[in-house]
Amino acid sequence: MDLDSFLTVIFSEFQVLLCISVISCFLHYSHREKEFQRASEQAGERLCGQIRWQLLFQKLWPCMTFTAWCNSHLRKAGTQIENIEEDFRNGLKLMLLLEVISGERLPKPDKGKMRFHKIANVNKALDYISSKGVKLVSIGAEEIVDGNLKMTLGMIWTIILRFAIQDISVEETSAKEGLLLWCQRKTAPYRNVNVQNFHISWKDGLALCALIHRHRPDLIDYSKLRKDDPIGNLNTAFEVAEKYLDIPKMLDAEDIVNTPKPDEKAIMTYVSCFYHAFAGAEQAETAANRICKVLAVNQENERLMEEYEKLASELLEWIRRTIPWLENRVAEQTMRAMQQKLEDFRDYRRVHKPPRVQEKCQLEINFNTLQTKLRLSNRPAFMPSEGKMVSDIANAWKGLEQVEKGYEEWLLTEIRRLERLDHLAEKFKQKCSLHESWTAGKEHLLSQKDYETASLMEIRALMRKHEAFESDLAAHQDRVEQIAAIAQELNELDYHDAASVNTRCQGICDQWDNLGTLTQKRRDALERVEKLWETIDQLYLEFAKRAAPFNNWMDGAMEDLQDMFIVHSIEEIQSLITAHDQYKATLPEADKERIAIMGIQNEITKIAQTYGIKLVGVNPYTVLSPQDITNKWEAVKQLVPLRDQMLQEEVARQQANERLRRSFAAQANIIGPWIQTKMEVISIMRGMMNVQEPATIDDGSVSGIIRHSLLQHVRVGWEQLLTTIARTINEVENQILTRDAKGISQEQLNEFRASFNHFDRKRNGMMDPDDFRACLISMGYDLGEVEFARIMTLVDPNNTGVVTFQAFIDFMTRETAETDTAEQVMASFKILASDKPYITVEELRRELPPEQAEYCISRMTKYIGPEVALGALDYISFSSALYGESDL
Repeated sequence: MDLDSFLTVIFSEFQVLLCISVISCFLHYSHREKEFQRASEQAGERLCGQIRWQLLFQKLWPCMTFTAWCNSHLRKAGTQIENIEEDFRNGLKLMLLLEVISGERLPKPDKGKMRFHKIANVNKALDYISSKGVKLVSIGAEEIVDGNLKMTLGMIWTIILRFAIQDISVEETSAKEGLLLWCQRKTAPYRNVNVQNFHISWKDGLALCALIHRHRPDLIDYSKLRKDDPIGNLNTAFEVAEKYLDIPKMLDAEDIVNTPKPDEKAIMTYVSCFYHAFAGAEQAETAANRICKVLAVNQENERLMEEYEKLASELLEWIRRTIPWLENRVAEQTMRAMQQKLEDFRDYRRVHKPPRVQEKCQLEINFNTLQTKLRLSNRPAFMPSEGKMVSDIANAWKGLEQVEKGYEEWLLTEIRRLERLDHLAEKFKQKCSLHESWTAGKEHLLSQKDYETASLMEIRALMRKHEAFESDLAAHQDRVEQIAAIAQELNELDYHDAASVNTRCQGICDQWDNLGTLTQKRRDALERVEKLWETIDQLYLEFAKRAAPFNNWMDGAMEDLQDMFIVHSIEEIQSLITAHDQYKATLPEADKERIAIMGIQNEITKIAQTYGIKLVGVNPYTVLSPQDITNKWEAVKQLVPLRDQMLQEEVARQQANERLRRSFAAQANIIGPWIQTKMEVISIMRGMMNVQEPATIDDGSVSGIIRHSLLQHVRVGWEQLLTTIARTINEVENQILTRDAKGISQEQLNEFRASFNHFDRKRNGMMDPDDFRACLISMGYDLGEVEFARIMTLVDPNNTGVVTFQAFIDFMTRETAETDTAEQVMASFKILASDKPYITVEELRRELPPEQAEYCISRMTKYIGPEVALGALDYISFSSALYGESDL
């Protein structure tokens, strides 16, 4: 009989359901889908529209899906079924299927081929299903043996529900809801995927591809999938699942797309295979995540320990290198060199020290944070290397600041000494230059014998000129004495270039003695010939006599007006102003003298004009001319207002300095108590958190302390205030860290703090044992003497007789929070090791990220035991060592 005749006989209005079953069997037997579709359409036309092909194929879905599902399990036993309606009739493969999916042994089947043998075998299978708490409604062994497709499919669906779907539970939902919720969570991040049911939500294939990509992104490139290609998406999911996930193809892509509402049972059956395929991987992933979390904590703690040791070593090494530099008291010989030392010290204060201050503060914060993290993760406390404790660093820092203070005071003293020396040296050079300029050529002039060939008038002129020179020489005697006095002071102050000063001073003194000798010799010579001279021009002589001292006075005045000065107070500048005012009071008399001197020259000119005398040459008795006197007088008058301006500017500068000093002193007197007040506030805050308050700065009187010392005190106080604030913030952060790490809510932490404050009757941040007992009773603890004694050993291990706030918080967090334990880590490793008491290197590298895997491999010891695989490692001792319960 051909296929067309076969369908014609079968399809009738009274045998529709039987037709579906027979066609299903024929489909699985022949696997000729296109011929089946054509035949179905022809049969559908013969039924006059009663049965459409699409409806018919939709009813065949459970048959196709359930057959594939059964074969996915039966293949494990080396067999499979071809026709779901026929192959379960004798009960043998049905019992085998139940054994495979349950892992249990069923009663021995009957070997006979009679009907009662088959019924007995099917009953054994149905009895086993009922023993698992499954109610089989209207399903009997006779219907299965007779090949009732509807009853057979119902039985297979019951088995699928019990053994493939019932165990699926997410957040205490039912099996179906749990599977749906699992699918929704896994596909939530993916575009164009919205799983709401087990029929139309899966038609475009994107949901299945998203499930695979979520767990195995290496198998599917989700970004290349298109919503308008559902058949391609579905076939991709089916092929990948069958090839890589060992999930057989249970559905047909074209059937799903062409059916308005795909069969829910078929979709659920297929999707449940994905759940079971990925469930083991998720369990291993959870275990791996727990291990990674614990290892990350351990690695972070080790990193903080290494960072602390490194920072402490670097800071101590920097202090060790810096102290000898600050202890160096070798004075430089020049102001420039000492100024460079001062600039280097200021650079140290501005640039090099501030980062170290921050490092010191950060070091203390890191140490406290590390200890808190170790305590929260049940690790033993960190003990730094010898000499690197926080107290060691604090002592080294204190020594550094003491040396620093002494170095600064020495620098300022040396700079003032060199400033004085430089001033004297410059003054010495100026006076020497003026003197040498005046004596230049004088020895030559005094050694000349020009009087031997001179005329009478010239002789007289030379005599008068020499007298004028003697007057000038006497006037310069005071300057020579000043030069010698300055040279002596430079020697006493240990001037670095004292040798050149002494040489120059000795040269000036020797020259001065020689000038005196030569002057006396020339006077003697002129006096011998003085009797030869009878006439002298009184006016020229008088001019020379009066002009010379006046000129000398003007030289002295210019020297005084141009003299440099260094003052440090208003009193010193006022003394200079007084002296300058006295000098200005002499100017009218000097002007009269100048007018008188100029009057002599006017008289000479008048006589010459009156008597027609032709004046040739200059005054023979002096080198000074009226123009010299006039020019020098104008220069003196110009220097007077300049000197006034300089003195007034210095007055203004000293007044500004005085105001700054007073303002500085006032501000310092204000900031000192302010800092002390803030330190007391912080002390109270830290006392509430049982944090030791650092020593306060010395609050001495500021007005009597010199400027740099006061600045030092203010700066140190400010740094201590900032450090104290940073420590307080760190303590608060550690409490927040405790709260977050232990899973303690803010409300719980507030409740703990309120309870502690209520029973802290002395308001000192501590409770005595009786108050602590009352506090625990108020919080619901039923305490006996033994239990309370045990708790006291936890909160007061040193028997101090008090319970601090930190100890109280630690106890309450241990009582109310859950933490990772060594046992939990061991259990996680056991999952990764497939229940073995050891784990291999390959398993670690497969299950953990590379960094954590290598961390474990480098620290785990070799496992010793019977029948151990190559490279087996002991994860039990490793887990214990993580929590300080043993040594690695």
